[in-house]
Amino acid sequence: MYLQWAKNNERRIIARIREMVQIESPSDDPRAVNTFVDYIATQVAGWAKVKVIKAGPAYGNHLLIEFALPGKKKPGQITALGHSDTVWPLGTLKTMPFREADGRLWGPGVLDMKAGLAFFLAAMEAIREHDVPISRKVVLQINSEEEVGSHSSRSLTEQTARNSTAVLVLEPGTGLIGKLKTARKGVGGYLVKVTGRASHAGVDFEAGANAIVELSRQVEKIASFTNLKRGLTVNPGVISGGTRSNVVPAEASVEVDIRIARLRDEVGLAKKFQALKPFDKRCRIEVTGGLNRPPMERSSGIAALYKLAHRLAGDMGISIEESMTGGGSDGNFTAALGVPTLDGLGAVGEGAHAVNESLLVNRIADRTALLAALVAGI
Repeated sequence: MYLQWAKNNERRIIARIREMVQIESPSDDPRAVNTFVDYIATQVAGWAKVKVIKAGPAYGNHLLIEFALPGKKKPGQITALGHSDTVWPLGTLKTMPFREADGRLWGPGVLDMKAGLAFFLAAMEAIREHDVPISRKVVLQINSEEEVGSHSSRSLTEQTARNSTAVLVLEPGTGLIGKLKTARKGVGGYLVKVTGRASHAGVDFEAGANAIVELSRQVEKIASFTNLKRGLTVNPGVISGGTRSNVVPAEASVEVDIRIARLRDEVGLAKKFQALKPFDKRCRIEVTGGLNRPPMERSSGIAALYKLAHRLAGDMGISIEESMTGGGSDGNFTAALGVPTLDGLGAVGEGAHAVNESLLVNRIADRTALLAALVAGI
């Protein structure tokens, strides 16, 4: 039923994706994001309640959509989770226009994650057209700054999740198979600053305490915090320091990315960063940062939700698999609260955040159908 409907309406879904992609919405442009948010609101006008949540001057508005669906409702709700922002700056469409070619849709944000939003809207339309009774309230939350850390939306996401029986995350699936995501690593970062003592590199070399030399020793130690067997990675990624080659540098710093598969590893890792001591006692070390997104660990609730999805997909002749990924999403926040969360339910493709961002057209129908079946089956 749902699969045939999605196939019959594929061109309409593609048209909506085209419209979405052609409304550029970079995270750092609130006005552009709000234009996209307004577009979504018009798409559901008349068959959903729309609530706009202001996020402050730095970000665009968040959006909560409650769909009017058939059936008597019992306590709890199903929450679909997405984001309106992309990593692409305004003007990207000039060099990377939306197009349909080679069995794919191409364009900035098409995979991550405007197509996922289009799929969910279509899935709700399919339920309405078939008058399928849905036993729980269904809400779609669209955050405006997921790509830059979800700083303003996290509390809203957690509040929504606490009222939810299940959370369906509309991020793209893993790889060209489109595996669903039942586990994600937690993500965070540290900034390690070294303060030394400046001096003339020729006239007064010994009076200086070289912050770059000290930092280089610290970087090697920091990199040793990685433990691949535990799924814990620590990556010193950006280094800065010094002013001129003839000056012993007084300052240097490194930005470090951390990823953890288990929340219990956070405390030990934080202790290691805070325990960093200078090799050169004339230098001072300052450490700031920590975990931004907790890991999405594969709980029994997540496993049960995936099992349901696997069964529903099989009933429609669709094959799905599950995966674990090192990247984070807003689903990390909901899973950390113990709410069954299934991620990667959006488009199937490749090239997120890259010039080859694209999705497979022949996977539009089955993803839309699976979303409809899940909402009806939870």
